[in-house]
Amino acid sequence: MLQDRDRIFTNLYGFDDWGLEGARRRGDWDQTAWFLEQGRAWICQQVKESGLRGRGGAGFPTGLKWSFMPPDDKRDGRPHYLVVNADESEPGTCKDRDIMRHDPHKLVEGCLIAGFAMGANTAYIYVRGEFYREAERLQAAVDQAYGAGLIGKNASGSGWDFDIHVHRGAGAYICGEETALLESLEGKKGQPRLKPPFPANAGLYGCPTTVNNVESIAVVPTILRRGAAWFAGIGRDARNTGTKLFCISGHVNTPCNVEEAMGIPFRELIEKHAGGVRGGWDNLLAVIPGGSSVPCLPADICQDLPMDFDTLAGFKSGLGTAAVIVMDKSTDIVNAICRLSKFYMHESCGQCTPCREGTGWMWRVMTRLVRGEADIGEIDMLEEVTYQVEGHTICALGDAAAWPIQGLIRHFRPELERRILERKVAA
Repeated sequence: MLQDRDRIFTNLYGFDDWGLEGARRRGDWDQTAWFLEQGRAWICQQVKESGLRGRGGAGFPTGLKWSFMPPDDKRDGRPHYLVVNADESEPGTCKDRDIMRHDPHKLVEGCLIAGFAMGANTAYIYVRGEFYREAERLQAAVDQAYGAGLIGKNASGSGWDFDIHVHRGAGAYICGEETALLESLEGKKGQPRLKPPFPANAGLYGCPTTVNNVESIAVVPTILRRGAAWFAGIGRDARNTGTKLFCISGHVNTPCNVEEAMGIPFRELIEKHAGGVRGGWDNLLAVIPGGSSVPCLPADICQDLPMDFDTLAGFKSGLGTAAVIVMDKSTDIVNAICRLSKFYMHESCGQCTPCREGTGWMWRVMTRLVRGEADIGEIDMLEEVTYQVEGHTICALGDAAAWPIQGLIRHFRPELERRILERKVAA
């Protein structure tokens, strides 16, 4: 259980002033120039020692990712860029939106520190197109920071020049993939790039670039202020440290965004912050623990499950963005997964054949399974196709389309078979 004194996002619900004055009262922009004086290597080392892993879904170690950027003695004259992924389009995920709404200066200060740590004088924040007011609020915070001399020329009196540009997307889910985001920033169609080369070598405009999630960047100033050991001391183990924003939605009594310790048990998370499952715990059917792209877990597995990267991966699911979607027994679980299949079919960029053809094929089979019109053998065929799509596309959208169906078949196969058999009997 996270203590209030350890919370990073102290204005997550917007009860206080979102602007610069309120942010400074909450401790933001304190010692910023001193952090930069310590040098790039010190900042990267602090982030590594904190154990911070990317909060955008993949969970890659943040400090390690920063260290892939060319060091000062290996620079070849190309500018370095920091790109912040605020294209929050994963169904069920709504944490970055509240950071930009209510605590935008944490993100702005984090951009300055992270940009300096990777030798970048410019940051681009790519905001989901539908987040109109959030982009307004973030731009206002950036303007306040410029006005106070916190960014721009000689940012915060550090001697480092740093600019931030807020860029609004056009509502394409695929642009949440880091290389598709870079393509979109360059004014091209948002389609993922082949890797290698990786962005740290050839990213935005062919220059060294690091792409990070909003939450990953926004927590960095507090980690430096309170120390890497403090952040590393929160969480279940050394690989799952710190605080995490959880987006709890679905069949709970009080849906919410909440900051909690990494590894908090699922039941404690729901009881403490979301008022429990609607109709009581016996009414729980399944949970999608990390946004719509991760496989669902049935009630008997997840009630006391620690909510962290490695534990959930061990149960063939994932923490992802920590968007916890709770489904009670009133849910048509087959139809719910079918709707997700339609979403991924719609959002596929069509560049890769397995995804372009496979997402549509999987959705069409799922619509028949909803009605029980398929044959029993088609369940195995559908599962086989998901594995032909997974891992065979340029980006992970193919995986995201396959995993929910795999989770459904793994845990709810009897429900699929029941529908088919009942329809046959009725016929």
